[in-house]
Amino acid sequence: MARPLGPVRLKKANPITLLLGAVLVIFILYFLIAPSHSDFSAARKSSAASHPLSPPTSPFRKSAGKPNGKQPPPPVIRYNLNNVTITPNPIENRENVLILTPMARFYQGYWDNLLKLNYPHELITLGFILPKNKEGNAATSELQKQITKTQKYGPEKDRFKSIIILRQDFEPPIPSQDEVERHKMQNQKGRRAAMSKARNSLLFTTLGPSTSWVLWLDADIIETPPTLIQDLARHDKPLIAPNCFQKYYNSEKRQMDERPYDFNNWQDSPTAQELAAKMGPDEILLEGYADMATWRSLMAYLYTPEQDLHTEVDLDGVGGTALLVKADVHRDGAMFPPFPFYHLIETEGFAKMAKRLGWQATGLPNYKVYHYNE
Repeated sequence: MARPLGPVRLKKANPITLLLGAVLVIFILYFLIAPSHSDFSAARKSSAASHPLSPPTSPFRKSAGKPNGKQPPPPVIRYNLNNVTITPNPIENRENVLILTPMARFYQGYWDNLLKLNYPHELITLGFILPKNKEGNAATSELQKQITKTQKYGPEKDRFKSIIILRQDFEPPIPSQDEVERHKMQNQKGRRAAMSKARNSLLFTTLGPSTSWVLWLDADIIETPPTLIQDLARHDKPLIAPNCFQKYYNSEKRQMDERPYDFNNWQDSPTAQELAAKMGPDEILLEGYADMATWRSLMAYLYTPEQDLHTEVDLDGVGGTALLVKADVHRDGAMFPPFPFYHLIETEGFAKMAKRLGWQATGLPNYKVYHYNE
């Protein structure tokens, strides 16, 4: 026969146990509700775009949208470009910089050098354009790996404001991007016309209303001073180019050495002008080839060791290995002609077009950046 149960006495819970349980619940709820990038700074949140059609130079955070799953229409925003400053003190004035790079191959040294730039990364937007071929696909894959590593898992100080990747909608004019092949004289007109189209597509797609400076930086520039942006901006010039060199092993000296690399930064000569006067409308002048001696003064050969890094010279032609441009120059309409413009093309044609619009190019012969050595 079952015995009746007596009164049941409940054991009083320990207050410490209750406290630990409450903390655990709050901890779990925080990770369920909090955004995936909890260290997205307040400064970045304040400038984040709310719609995919917002300016591409703004960092974008996907919004929740409406309950029916439809995105709200893009906001109507008025931009007063008179409020965009372009000054010799870009850090103090919080000026936005757009770094643009046409890329056919990915070099780890290029990305590592970008990360070393000490201009505030929250003020830097990166823009890339790559060809749709085997090399371009491989470069895009490597680039995306580094972007994910930096933007998702890297420290806040390394993360850039936003990053845009474009793919070319036209075939490269030469199949190989080997240094020897792409520098052959017979390949120059077609290759540089294609480069002009790529540069223009990249520029017109990414230039935003808050951009103050555009830094053109080739994908094979692997070493610059970390202060590159502010060093160039301090000169307050519409277009300014450092001197591009290349480090290599000198077998005669049996040691590492340096040599000039970019010969598209030059001052014009009477000989070049005479050659141009005799050319047909579709012919172009090229620099750095014995078959077309222009006798221009090349900035590559104006370097003077142990002299002032900030010595300036006027230029009539510029290269694109490293070139800082005030955004207003591009807004005025200066672009990279993919056709003969005064018998010049691409970056050299850009310098000529800028000059026709009233903007003078400047070079720094003693300020060096370094190109990858294949």
